[in-house]
Amino acid sequence: MACGFRVRTDPAGAPRSSASEQHDWDLRLAAARGEITPIPAMGWVRIALRTLALVALIAVFVPLHFLYRMVAYGSPFPMLFLRYAARVCGAKVEVIGTHLRRDVFYVANHISWIDILALAGASGTAFVAKAELAQSPVVGWLASLNRTVFVKREHRMGVAEQINALKEALVDNWSVTVFPEGTTTDGQSLLPFKTSMLSVLEPPPPGVLVQPVVLDYGPVAEWIGWIGEEGGLNNAKRVLARKGTFRLHLHYLEPFSPEDFLGRKAIGNESRRRIEEALLDILGRPLRAFAHTVPPVRYQPKTEAAD
Repeated sequence: MACGFRVRTDPAGAPRSSASEQHDWDLRLAAARGEITPIPAMGWVRIALRTLALVALIAVFVPLHFLYRMVAYGSPFPMLFLRYAARVCGAKVEVIGTHLRRDVFYVANHISWIDILALAGASGTAFVAKAELAQSPVVGWLASLNRTVFVKREHRMGVAEQINALKEALVDNWSVTVFPEGTTTDGQSLLPFKTSMLSVLEPPPPGVLVQPVVLDYGPVAEWIGWIGEEGGLNNAKRVLARKGTFRLHLHYLEPFSPEDFLGRKAIGNESRRRIEEALLDILGRPLRAFAHTVPPVRYQPKTEAAD
């Protein structure tokens, strides 16, 4: 299952070519500092229209989901709903490569809450995501529809419970996705992987493979990214208020057997190596350290609690 890459040539961090672009970037940095981003009148119109579209999708797919669950297991409707929800939010998702459908543990880089909508819409995967996402209006509920396991990164006593939830998911032949960076970044960086959640693969359930995934938002990655001190509601408003659509490429890389690697750290290192190699090919330039002109308070690499 060879995978080709869409090579990016836009230079991240290049000077803004107009006063309007510079103004947008100034607002972006203000949002990363935790400031409330002002939304123009047409932005509120787009928020309203997209919210109405999401409500319409909910009205159609949620009843179908519960009706289906009354007679069968494994409803397809959450996947369809999340696929269309990603489109309503502005993401034009394109899948590159072939994803496994069952008995697979996806390992992906993490940029936005839209990652969950796009990945679930493409593969029907369940998730491990940061607990802050569960507190976000609508977005948290959307994620929970697809069996997301919400992780409190600072809650060390809850790690065993989260791992048990993952084991149950894999035993049920689900596909499960983890974001081992532990947070969202700007699409130009790749943080060290936290491998505590990968202990579910010690030993791996029979037949389960690991498949790395790269999410590439193209030139809008820095703008879309949920970073710094920005709140979830403010980020959702910014994204929903945005004019037009944006491309999101999901690169499914070659899967590998976790049995070929000794322990979660080795599995995490191999996954990160493959994702980093793919990102270098996609971006067409070296990755950069994750930094902005605001303190990246929640984004400094930390020693793993479970190590």
